[in-house]
Amino acid sequence: MVMCIKYRKKMLDRPGYSEKLADIINGIGERYEFEIEELGTDGDHIHVFVGASGRWAPSNIMKVLKSISAREMFQTFPEIRKQLWGGEFWSDGGYIGTVGEGTTVEIVRKYIREQGSTETHGSYRQMDLFRKG
Repeated sequence: MVMCIKYRKKMLDRPGYSEKLADIINGIGERYEFEIEELGTDGDHIHVFVGASGRWAPSNIMKVLKSISAREMFQTFPEIRKQLWGGEFWSDGGYIGTVGEGTTVEIVRKYIREQGSTETHGSYRQMDLFRKG
C-alpha cells in the first residue's frame, strides 16, 4: 500500500514524526492482527507491506490504517493541523497492490527498501521504519 500525506507535504522527515507513525501503524497491526512486513517513507508518503486474513478487504485495511494513524498523529503533534490546512493527514485514496503471479514478497520488499533518490538517501535517508527479516 502507498498512502500519501495531504498535499504531498514532506512531514515524515521531521524529527520524531516517522518513528511515531511507525509505532502507530505497528500498534494497529497488533490490535487488528495485520502482519506489517515492511514500512518505509520518503517523507511525503508511506509504503506499507501488510498481510491480513481473508476476511479483510485491502481497501478496509487501508481505511483502518489511515483513520487511526491520522487521529493519533494529530493528537501527538497538534501543530500538524496548521501545516495541513484542511485538517486531514492523508490524501484521498492511495495505491493497493497485491502479491501474486509475477510479483513476489521479495520484489515488494526490495521495492519498499529502495524508494527515494540517491540525494534523498543522503539527506535524511529512506526511512526503514520497520523491517522484519
